[in-house]
Amino acid sequence: AHTERRMESRIRQNFHQECEAGLNRTINLKYHGSYVYQSLSHYFDRDDVALHNFSHFFRKRSENEREHAEKLIKYQNERGGRVFLQSIEKPARDEWSSGLEAMEVALQLEKTLNQAMLDLHHLADEKNDPQMSDFLDSPFLTSSVDTLKTLGDHITSLKKLGTTQAGMAEYLFNKHTLG
Repeated sequence: AHTERRMESRIRQNFHQECEAGLNRTINLKYHGSYVYQSLSHYFDRDDVALHNFSHFFRKRSENEREHAEKLIKYQNERGGRVFLQSIEKPARDEWSSGLEAMEVALQLEKTLNQAMLDLHHLADEKNDPQMSDFLDSPFLTSSVDTLKTLGDHITSLKKLGTTQAGMAEYLFNKHTLG
């Protein structure tokens, strides 16, 4: 009978199991975020929606979240941790009533992703892991703040364009703001 044995890493140092588990949870959440943004991108690329700059905006967000997941995986390996990929939760929906609603959904998603990063940073501090805290600061937390601001600005602009002629507002926003 073949028995599998988990090898311990030779390089692991000051890397708590809870930090390793937190990284794995966050990797899964980042992939989920990428998946939601991919769904949004494809929705706006449909022939009956045809807001290609919305599609491009959400495709870039999807790529960004996937890249973040991959950076977390690389970091997990660099620290001697083990990556345990889980099933990725599907997006809660595939249809949106407007670009404004999609941006609001994206803002809530970003807040969830940002909170996960803040929780992970707090865990690293709690477990006295300055390397992990430092790693999370620059590419992740700064990027989250920038994305939250961008989404908030887009929502404000869409609301200012008005809802009486939502189609025209989305078209103009798509063309002039996202274009």
